[in-house]
Amino acid sequence: MRLNSTATDHQRAVIVGAGPAGLTAAYELLARTGIKPIVLEKSDCMGGISRTVNYKGNRIDIGGHRFFSKSDRVMEWWLRMLPLQATENGLAAIKYHRMERTVAPSAAGPDPEAADRVMLLRRRKSRIYYLRRFFDYPISLSKDTLVKLGLWRTFKIGVSYVRSALFPLKQEDTLEQFFINRFGRELYDTFFKSYTEKVWGVPCGHINAEWGAQRIKGLSVWSTLIHALKKVFESSSSDIGQKDTETSLIEQFLYPKFGPGQMWDEVARHVKEMGGEIRTGYRFERMITDGWQVRALQATDSATGRTETFQGDYFFSTAPVQELMKSFDVAPPPNVVEVSDGLVYRDFITVGLLVRSLRINDETPQGKKLISDNWIYIQEPDVLLGRLQVFNNWSPFMVADPANVWLGLEYFCNESDEIWNLSDERMVTLATEELSKIGIIDAAQVLDSTVLRMEKTYPAYFGTYDRFAEIREHVDRYENLFLIGRNGMHRYNNQDHSMLTAMMAVDDIIAGKTDKTGLWEVNTEMDYHEEKGRSG
Repeated sequence: MRLNSTATDHQRAVIVGAGPAGLTAAYELLARTGIKPIVLEKSDCMGGISRTVNYKGNRIDIGGHRFFSKSDRVMEWWLRMLPLQATENGLAAIKYHRMERTVAPSAAGPDPEAADRVMLLRRRKSRIYYLRRFFDYPISLSKDTLVKLGLWRTFKIGVSYVRSALFPLKQEDTLEQFFINRFGRELYDTFFKSYTEKVWGVPCGHINAEWGAQRIKGLSVWSTLIHALKKVFESSSSDIGQKDTETSLIEQFLYPKFGPGQMWDEVARHVKEMGGEIRTGYRFERMITDGWQVRALQATDSATGRTETFQGDYFFSTAPVQELMKSFDVAPPPNVVEVSDGLVYRDFITVGLLVRSLRINDETPQGKKLISDNWIYIQEPDVLLGRLQVFNNWSPFMVADPANVWLGLEYFCNESDEIWNLSDERMVTLATEELSKIGIIDAAQVLDSTVLRMEKTYPAYFGTYDRFAEIREHVDRYENLFLIGRNGMHRYNNQDHSMLTAMMAVDDIIAGKTDKTGLWEVNTEMDYHEEKGRSG
């Protein structure tokens, strides 16, 4: 509902960042209030890490973005922006939380072959690559898995899990303890330890358990067994919402025809048409305050080098917390600065490889076909490669020539690491050699390549993170400043959680609330959390 008040008609909001949170805030302000937003984005792209990069007609989704949410509000919002493709059964039903609605009748839904502004319904498949073999992800206790693991390793996993189930660790402060309590030490050592330490670059025993609580808390050996049994006894469902499915077990999701960036390009178009302003190439520099009110911020136009001052009534920041804290004209207290300076971020490299074919295939009654995985978790300890995306399977429209295979090889690192500073040529050589080494491609099949580097992709749950409340307590005193999004809140949020923080910030403005507690509870409250409440 739009705020019907002349009180906001001449007010302005200044938003740092044109990622999912920033653009959602801009759209919500325009749709529901008289506040005019101006969005300042340092790059020339919309979507932040949810952008799509177009390389010679081959599109890259940085990190992989499934469009799925347990929030009705977010699901409906996405489908207003990009309508769902025509479905074979006439209606695609979203059923969850004792609610039901239907979307996009077959006669009205756009045909992806003819229309670009369309949301696809895609099947999810992810697997683990370990011991030069594929294992289900999430790991299942199927006959195939047990045969590949071998009798002795399977026995040790079973004994270890039973021990953890009967005698769980009393303290669960670290990610290692979190994993062991849910999977047992043996399964943790086999399938979780290596990959997780590739992602974060530190031992799991040094990572706060909160990361697991936000990302995979509902997943365990028990939930995996229950899910497997349901698949046997229940028929396939057309339920897109899948409200009762833990996020790590989702089997279908929505996806824009041209990747996640298409969604945010569409939102940006709406923002401009509705009277909002988006400026690209602007680097946020300074926050100007008056007591516990923000009055303006300064940003530098990278094209001209000129610094401009943007006054406003409300301010939204999706900038990394570390950068925000350094921008205040009045320095925060020493303890807050200490926490901010100690925050850690993990950086990210994607190598795009265009290849003629893979050495691995899916065996079908019709013969060998391209593997159907969206992404593959590389658990092999003898390579630096962390994850592999097959963009053909996210959307067939992500690839210029469907006869080729368009891959994204993902490396997790720090800006100080040697790998971050490799030339593009050496990075492509490393990626090609590693993928060939583990038996997925032949190097001679590579046709083209590109390299993308994304800094501060993952806010880390170590360093001084355990003292983050000191930062929150300080910044929340600024009544008209809202920290939203992944980096803005230093939380490893999915894009739907980032959007919800923006939506709730606008809710609070409309309601006249200055208490920010609700924003910080997104992705921790039960309805947003990846674990349903369980008794006992």
